[in-house]
Amino acid sequence: MRRHELTDAEWELIEPLLPRPATGRPRVDDRRVLNGIIFKIRTGVAWRDLPDRYGPWQTCATRFRRWAADGAFAHLLTQVQARADAAGLLDWLVAIDSTIVRAHQSAAGARERGDPGRDEPDDHALGRSRGGLTTKIHLACDGAGRPLAVVLTGGNRHDCTAFEAVMAAIRVPRLGPGRPRTRPDHLVADKGYSSRKIRTWLRVRGIAHTIPERADQVRHRRARGRRGGRPPAFDRQIYQRRNVIERCFNRLKQFRAVATRYDKTATSYQATVTLACLLLWLRTL
Repeated sequence: MRRHELTDAEWELIEPLLPRPATGRPRVDDRRVLNGIIFKIRTGVAWRDLPDRYGPWQTCATRFRRWAADGAFAHLLTQVQARADAAGLLDWLVAIDSTIVRAHQSAAGARERGDPGRDEPDDHALGRSRGGLTTKIHLACDGAGRPLAVVLTGGNRHDCTAFEAVMAAIRVPRLGPGRPRTRPDHLVADKGYSSRKIRTWLRVRGIAHTIPERADQVRHRRARGRRGGRPPAFDRQIYQRRNVIERCFNRLKQFRAVATRYDKTATSYQATVTLACLLLWLRTL
């Protein structure tokens, strides 16, 4: 085993979960190809620059795009989460936040409109701002700083606009009978998510939350006097645990293909981030 490659224990865990075609000629070894894909997202090299030990770079690139389109990486991630939840290793105090990623010049040039046959947005999750093309990663993680759900938007989108999409993406299946778990025990977020709509959404679903008020909201509430109502409950000790999401972002951005977006399509970049999330889970189990 070389640097950045899967250990024997990690491979034993995910090997049965990989998609396998029923017919066709013998495939190139899945472990070698997956190690090549991991090397690519960890180092950020171009597909053509993959070391020869991973076989033809075309095979790695084709397998990655096929698995990205089929949702194979997302399936692997949810199955690993399900095993952790069944073993009682998943902390359901959930933190949510976002981070901005610069897009490399090679990320531009995709079709102007997304593929109507796939879940590819028209803007490819690229937004133009003062710094150029950027993508925003909206993330929810558990209390141990391990990713639960990922949503991509353009970098010019506000955090709260993707809140419901991120919460809807939290879906941990059961290994036995029963519905997937979608509701955290407690949600922690920063002031960017302090809005009446979000607090109402959480209250209706019975989700306890710790979100500080923005300064302008405090002023407006106090200016209204009794009509302003009471301030929302806020637990400082619970809020101190929000740093787990910042540490999660730091670990994700150790993958150079996550820290800088090189993928042209949102589908491919989503798969890149999802695979990085999967590796974070494998390293902690």
